[in-house]
Amino acid sequence: MLNRNYFILILLTLSIVACTKSQERSSDIENSMLSEITNQQKPWTRWWWMGSAVDSVNIKQNLIDLQKVGIGGVEIAPIYGVKGEEANFIDYLSPKWMSMLSYTTKIADSLGMQVDLTLGTGWPYGGPQVTPEFAATKLITQKYDVKKGHTFSKEIKVENPKERQPATLNYLLAYGEKGAYIDLTSLLKDNTISWKAEDDNYTIYAVFTGKTGQQVKRAAPGAKGFTLDHYSEDALNIYVKSFDEAFVGFDGKIRSIFNDSYEVYGTNFTPKFFEAFEHYRGYDLKPYLPLLLIEEDTNEGNRVKSDYRETLSNLLLYKFDNPWTQWANKHNFKSRLQAHGSPGNLIDLYASADIPECETFGSMPYDIPGLRREKEDIREGDADPVMLKFSSSAAHISGKPLTSSETFTWLRDHFKVALSQCKPEVEDLLLNGVNHVFLHGTTYSPERAQWPGWKFYASVNFNPNLALGEDESQLFNYIANCQSFLQSGNPDNENLLYWPIYDVWNSYLNNNLFFQFKIHSLDEWLHNQPFYETTKSLMEKGYGLDFVSDNFIETATFENGKIKLPGGNYKTLVVPTSTNMPLATLKKLIELKKQGAKIIFQNLPKSVPGFKNYAEQNEAMQKMISDNKSIIYPSEDIFSDLNEANVRPEKLVETGLKFIRRDNNGDKIYYLVNHTSRAVNQFIPINGNFEEVIIFNPNSSVFGKAKIKNEGNTTLVKVQIKPGESLFLKTNKNTSVKDWNYFEESNSSYNIEGNWNISFLRGGPALPKNGVISELTSWTTLSKDAENFSGTAKYTIEFENPDATAENWLLKLGDVRESAKVWINDTYLGTLWANPFEINIGKLKKGKNKMTLEVTNLSANRIRAKELRGEEWKNFYEINMVDKDYNKFDATKWNPMPSGILGPVTLTALKMN
Repeated sequence: MLNRNYFILILLTLSIVACTKSQERSSDIENSMLSEITNQQKPWTRWWWMGSAVDSVNIKQNLIDLQKVGIGGVEIAPIYGVKGEEANFIDYLSPKWMSMLSYTTKIADSLGMQVDLTLGTGWPYGGPQVTPEFAATKLITQKYDVKKGHTFSKEIKVENPKERQPATLNYLLAYGEKGAYIDLTSLLKDNTISWKAEDDNYTIYAVFTGKTGQQVKRAAPGAKGFTLDHYSEDALNIYVKSFDEAFVGFDGKIRSIFNDSYEVYGTNFTPKFFEAFEHYRGYDLKPYLPLLLIEEDTNEGNRVKSDYRETLSNLLLYKFDNPWTQWANKHNFKSRLQAHGSPGNLIDLYASADIPECETFGSMPYDIPGLRREKEDIREGDADPVMLKFSSSAAHISGKPLTSSETFTWLRDHFKVALSQCKPEVEDLLLNGVNHVFLHGTTYSPERAQWPGWKFYASVNFNPNLALGEDESQLFNYIANCQSFLQSGNPDNENLLYWPIYDVWNSYLNNNLFFQFKIHSLDEWLHNQPFYETTKSLMEKGYGLDFVSDNFIETATFENGKIKLPGGNYKTLVVPTSTNMPLATLKKLIELKKQGAKIIFQNLPKSVPGFKNYAEQNEAMQKMISDNKSIIYPSEDIFSDLNEANVRPEKLVETGLKFIRRDNNGDKIYYLVNHTSRAVNQFIPINGNFEEVIIFNPNSSVFGKAKIKNEGNTTLVKVQIKPGESLFLKTNKNTSVKDWNYFEESNSSYNIEGNWNISFLRGGPALPKNGVISELTSWTTLSKDAENFSGTAKYTIEFENPDATAENWLLKLGDVRESAKVWINDTYLGTLWANPFEINIGKLKKGKNKMTLEVTNLSANRIRAKELRGEEWKNFYEINMVDKDYNKFDATKWNPMPSGILGPVTLTALKMN
């Protein structure tokens, strides 16, 4: 087999790495198109620097270890330190810290890797340079009632004793019962007022700029401090000044800077908010403050609240995220942003970065037979495909080639995540537009740290020193193969779907001015919207789509029969059932429709959002709808309308397969994944009439020319995909690629039985004694040492060839805990690490044959044994170590995890067809 760092780049067909015994490669293509896989196509990892207690020797070794298993780059994330290592802590951004950063980039470059940097420590942005003036801010109001004829005399100060942070009085505003509004601010003297209510009963509001007091979470040494005001460009400029100074003379190379998910809590204000509100919304908020603060669910109150929320979104986009990317680009860095959690339009915020990034959190369910999802070890996941598409849609419509993901956060409890459990989770990311995976993650760990080394509290811990590291390169190579396809060409979604964010903003939202679009609260803003159901129905029927915002609709043009955006062209734009739409958006949609664009309305908007002149605007909206009723009207059936617009769904989804499609100069790339409980073995349809289709298996790296049948404008492609498997299809002109081999299983299978010799090869805490077993059971039952062992054991057995006439045999290992390298007659054939645990081993010798398996379990049993012996390893500051539910981590409560080959191990003859 070829070196794992290489793959066949078939420039007009597809990418491949190698072939297996049962599928020969085409030598003429191989010789002319061999190319090294790029570090950008490999998975990257978040790399925590605990206490920044790093040194050159261990930095180099850590990077070498990561490079060897297939990591393409690291994102340095400094955090809290390790107890006992205080003398080795390096203050963030100090000259020594910058020297270590420079050294890291140079070693990475020498290894063919790249480096990203979190622009700060822990999360969110903040630190010692953030003075209270520029710290995260909140609105504080106090209300006073003054009867007619009474004098209001008072020192105006924050009365709530819980507001310990300094607050600044901005305004003192009076509102009469008859509608009068008086700004009393100018009458204040040293924050004291004496004013008589001459003509009416008044309610007086004091408006303060308060501070949340939030500190940087999980800060590294030298970086503790207030969280930054994310609505202020002045605050951003103060924040990056430290980096401007630190980067003077910096001789390393940083690819991009990173900003994590928006976890700035309760920050609904900024000192210049009222001025910004008037600029963006076109009216002074102060006269309407009682509507903003009204506790009841009212039409006008919700309209003012909508304007308030939209202004927060504007400030975050225009005063922080856009300038942040501009700052990065000025330093020749890219920007990488997680927008989720923001109180703003996720599409616009994601698109402000060079690399939008989503994340998954917890474990999702799959129907794949044999895929374990033990309830006691999981958190329920948030990887909703609709949510994932916000980041990739932003990348697609804005023309950003990469969409990244924070991947595997809290996938299972510590030390209990198998590679097989990672595969479907990362596949769902890839299927929804992610093509630049970041692992969550790995921790810098020096040689002096005893096993398991330094660990971050919320990650899968892909550090190569753990048992998982034995075969994790198989997962990483799989991701790299997939990303080599998914980073090529262009997205090929034909439809835009409007996101009616104003239906969220213009609602009561439990009277919260500050509303975050979080991945952990989808029921509050996504699942309860018609937009969600429309998205799901389109995806389930096989339509490729990207979401679009009002801002991007404003930039759209219509050319050559397509709706053109900065990132690509689309056949249609679907407006889902919604209530609120800005007049400017409706006007632009009508303009596009008049030019010939295919705009499909599930229903027509009923109202403009917001407060300013809303009655007049609503009248204008209804007149606009009436004047254009011949071209804009509710669709009776959006699927019929899509068909009339010459948009065809991919009918292959009727088989249960998931897919994503890309375009490469007119040729199509399909990524197909089977997450169902049944195999797909049939001709599946793909849209278009093609001369040739190449099949590529990104796990085994087998490729070949598919059997196809052309029927009109559809190509039928013969595929065989078992539950848990995936394939790429690449349409093509005629090539000399050899035919794909299709196999059918015979009706008979043969159990491999007899004595298995087991020898323990690598791992700890101690190597158990070798043994012989006649029945496949967990090796934890063999001895106490075996119960405590995590690592790799070798299984060997001799067996008779059941049928000397069979040319190919399918070896099925049954229940594997957790991965297995396979040799037949001392020839290495591959590693089985995910469902289904089976491999075509080709032809057997007559008579006796020998099977060798090197099986690796997880590190859970070893960590359990370590804690049962009372050996403490959780010696970290801050949160130290917690379990998946954020309770104290305690492995002594675990039962031993089954380990080894549990079987049954069988052989099934294969016939080519």
